[in-house]
Amino acid sequence: MSGPDRFCDRLSRPRRIRRGATLTLVFASVLATGAATGSWDEVADEGRKSSAPATRSVASSGVSSGDAATEAADAAAEAMADGKSGKKAAEDVVSRSGDRWGSVYSPGEYQEFEQALDGAYTGVGLWARRAADGRIEVSRVQRGGPAGEAGIREGDQLRSIDGKRVAGLPVTEVVSLLRGTRAGSPVELGLKRGTRAWSETLHRARLSTDDVTVTQLAGGAVMIRVEAFTKGSGERVRNAVRDAPKGAGILLDLRGNSGGLVSEAVTAASGLVDGGLVATYDVRGRQKALHAERGGDTTRPVVALVDGGTMSAAELLTGALQDRGRAVVVGSKTFGKGSVQMPSRLPDGSVAELTVGHYRTPSGKAVDGRGITPDLEVRDGAERRAETVLTGLGPPS
Repeated sequence: MSGPDRFCDRLSRPRRIRRGATLTLVFASVLATGAATGSWDEVADEGRKSSAPATRSVASSGVSSGDAATEAADAAAEAMADGKSGKKAAEDVVSRSGDRWGSVYSPGEYQEFEQALDGAYTGVGLWARRAADGRIEVSRVQRGGPAGEAGIREGDQLRSIDGKRVAGLPVTEVVSLLRGTRAGSPVELGLKRGTRAWSETLHRARLSTDDVTVTQLAGGAVMIRVEAFTKGSGERVRNAVRDAPKGAGILLDLRGNSGGLVSEAVTAASGLVDGGLVATYDVRGRQKALHAERGGDTTRPVVALVDGGTMSAAELLTGALQDRGRAVVVGSKTFGKGSVQMPSRLPDGSVAELTVGHYRTPSGKAVDGRGITPDLEVRDGAERRAETVLTGLGPPS
């Protein structure tokens, strides 16, 4: 696809919304984010649960994305004129719009977001989620990062950052506090694990997201684990499939993948199918389609491993492989985020990211609020079962 209907491999500069203007949907700026914050380092990994509540889109709330963007711009401008925070006023509008995935970023937060989508960031190397009671928990720790080196573990409660209590804060704000622009800068975390409470001073580092890892399994199969669809990840998946030993099966691990750039998921699909439909999407009743490139490997057996943390662009890829009979899907039901967001620059320089459409799998199944049901549902020992299934599929004939 080309022109204004293209899903780009990164966020383009958000278009500025004038007061009273109508939002024009420009798909060169569209991103499908899996987490509410859209961040990939200290990401809001709300998807790590077995099922997800239904997502209420902007359209279903009776407020269009264009109206919400214009209202947010108006509110920001009026607040600035009164000497108040334009970002806070815009956040209030987005909150009222009913857009579950709508977010407002300061200019600095948005710049960090774009950098993270390029596959690198400055931070401490942990992912965070907000529990139902408002507590902030560590959902994953990056190996070799400052948090990992300090012994911080998944499940630890994050209580404060530089003395500021974080319970109940929006995850975007927590992300902003964790991250920084300078490697080596200190940040003090207040943590709790069981009955133990302690403080840990970490020094931020420039880290790679390492979103795609390739492992040769004992049985000869190749595991390709994709943490998120950041820039270049789709091509790395395609190369890993191409470079796998002749006859080796592929275990595509999408567990905990909170989404990312739609174009990267389509590129990944292009490594496993020979062209054809990957997904359709709609915006205000207009239907469009995403197609894989030709030349992908269609002979290797493939098993896709998913869980409740598999979201958005990762669900788009899973649905394409399942519907087209290209992979057996093993694990637990996916999160159910089938929406895409577009950023718009507000008068104070902040960025509102609002839902503009929803996608469906090749067979026409909606994902948003429903998720994807695996062919074989397994909770405990899913990876071992997936390897068994892959072995049973046998070598290509």
